[in-house]
Amino acid sequence: MIRRFPVLAAAAALLGLLMIPTESYGDEGMWLFNNPPRAQLKAKYNFEPTDAWLEHLQKSSVRFNSGGSGSFVSPDGLVMTNHHVAAHDLDKVSTPEKNYLRDGFHAKSNADEIKCKGLELNVLQSIKVVTDEVKAAVKPGMSPPEAFKARQAKIAEIEKGAADETNNIRADVVTLYAGGQYHLYTFKKYTDIRIVFAPEKQIAFFGGDPDNFEYPRYDLDMAFFRVYQNDKPIKCEHYLKWSDNGSKEGELAFVSGHPGRTNRMNTIAELKYLRDTGYPYVLQRLNRWEVMLQAWGGRSERNMQRCEEDLFSIQNSRKARLGGLGGLLDPKLFGRKEAEEKRLRDFLASSSAPSELRDAGGAFDVIAKAEKIRAEIIRPYTMLEGGAGFNSASFGIARTLLRASEELPKPSGERLREFADARLPSLKFQLLSDEPIFEDLEIVKLADGLSYLSTTLGPDHELVQQVLAGKSPRDRAYELISGTKVRDPEFRKKLFDGGKAAVDGAKDPMIELARLVDPMSRSLRKRSENEVEEPKRGAYASLAQARYAMDGDKVYPDATFSLRLAFGTIKGYKEDGKDVPAFTTMAGLYERSKEQANKGPFELPKRWEERKSKLDLKTPFNFVCTADIIGGNSGSPVVNAKGEVIGLIFDGNIQSLVLDFAFTDEQARAVSVHSSAIQECLRKIYGAAPLADELGK
Repeated sequence: MIRRFPVLAAAAALLGLLMIPTESYGDEGMWLFNNPPRAQLKAKYNFEPTDAWLEHLQKSSVRFNSGGSGSFVSPDGLVMTNHHVAAHDLDKVSTPEKNYLRDGFHAKSNADEIKCKGLELNVLQSIKVVTDEVKAAVKPGMSPPEAFKARQAKIAEIEKGAADETNNIRADVVTLYAGGQYHLYTFKKYTDIRIVFAPEKQIAFFGGDPDNFEYPRYDLDMAFFRVYQNDKPIKCEHYLKWSDNGSKEGELAFVSGHPGRTNRMNTIAELKYLRDTGYPYVLQRLNRWEVMLQAWGGRSERNMQRCEEDLFSIQNSRKARLGGLGGLLDPKLFGRKEAEEKRLRDFLASSSAPSELRDAGGAFDVIAKAEKIRAEIIRPYTMLEGGAGFNSASFGIARTLLRASEELPKPSGERLREFADARLPSLKFQLLSDEPIFEDLEIVKLADGLSYLSTTLGPDHELVQQVLAGKSPRDRAYELISGTKVRDPEFRKKLFDGGKAAVDGAKDPMIELARLVDPMSRSLRKRSENEVEEPKRGAYASLAQARYAMDGDKVYPDATFSLRLAFGTIKGYKEDGKDVPAFTTMAGLYERSKEQANKGPFELPKRWEERKSKLDLKTPFNFVCTADIIGGNSGSPVVNAKGEVIGLIFDGNIQSLVLDFAFTDEQARAVSVHSSAIQECLRKIYGAAPLADELGK
């Protein structure tokens, strides 16, 4: 599954972005909706998307701020996404008596739909290019810290001017082409989201970790939510209708979703950092966390229920990073990247390069220097600013309260970006959510984090000794978690509204811990912003201009969790000399379960055994296509040229894990649930005919 893993976001923020030429590698491209691949589609498929077609698909697409994508699929606010995108929300509303993540959920009426905790959905309404405004804020001769501050202030100003909390309009300035362009995205924001349907986890993730990123697959990885306003389902002007015929081999297919982050045009220096330092370090952390949660979850069913979704995400991330590292260790792929960089270097050194770009070759050295600094600070940065050394929701809440008290008195443009005026409503919504936080799991996670902090910085490090306060990591974790009140939403609201006086006066042990580590944490963040991000931003922007000069303007930016359009054809591939078909069927599901003795991750839910005879076993179940996707595309609709739903993205195969760095459609495939399988299961397995009928409106 293509899953989010929020703890890794801090490290990901240090990655560089650039632009990608698309002439040579098949159906490559994660295209902006305001710069769609019209020429490529016309030349290869004789298809010309109209402005109305693009607007309809854009406004039918949904971003889950918890990580993932979705789409409106009825006029009554029904949203389709993956079970694994919904998993965290199912987990939040579960109880010891009702485990919706494990057993599934079906609301027979609107009144039965369960309200989510802390979930925000965004629908992109408009895109405006604000490049000139942002760039004009940075004056010649500014130092990197001055440039960073000036740019952030201008971005905050633009976002504040476009946001409208009264009408639930969110505004984000999106950095594209490594700072070559800035676009203002305005969204309609929804926060009353209710769960309508989810199958059992056992069928949503059939095959479990053994089949994860593999193909053929047999997963019903789907879920449905409904969006409300004023306690009533919204009425959608834009929603995707269902295809009567599903999909067929060779058909042109489109994916509209929010790919998280790609690094396809990183320089060789940056790729070497990821290969030699970044990915091995991430894998070390993931392995540690996986062992910790497996051990704790294995002690009881209750424990596993509480940590299952975290464990699931960690396992998925571990396998994804292993695949990415494998790509970086592949001489063929790395050689391709070296050849691409040499081509650009040669162009810049030639007489063909515009005179104003002759000095752009120095950008490679700037990036190499920044990567050395990044390698130097990544461990303490991850421990402190990334929060890995205090791995708990309680610490994250405490630090947010502390920083809010210090940042909010400042002008919006001078704050840490997450506290800018335009972002405050979403931050506050998340902060004050009443989602459950389990004290016993918090103690286990924090104890492991403190141990990790000690072994990373060293037990004799002054800050480590101050943090532990003369206690073992386990005893200190118990003291902090049992003593803090930050897990109480009313306490959080009181401190947030009360500002610095309230936060300082609370003397909460977890807030005081955050206060203790914040000076060093902020220092590392500032160093990352000024010595890594800002120099790389300018260097990559120069290289972006050089690529424009070399290859023209038919390029797309690296993924940034902003809405993108991808396209491809539905087709299988060859693996180890064997043909892998484009489609699997429901009959294949039962065969796969039987060959694995219907045990472990291959065990079918009881109702699937009991109602097998009702199914048309020839119904297509999962299928693959060549569309260009990456993490964040989970839950994206797959549509045909008419804009009708033919599938639901939920995975990529193992060969697709290199797509972070380079596109290939030789074997890499996006994996989807077939639209016909969704209808067949809703009607014949789950008795959810009204929901199936709603999809057909």
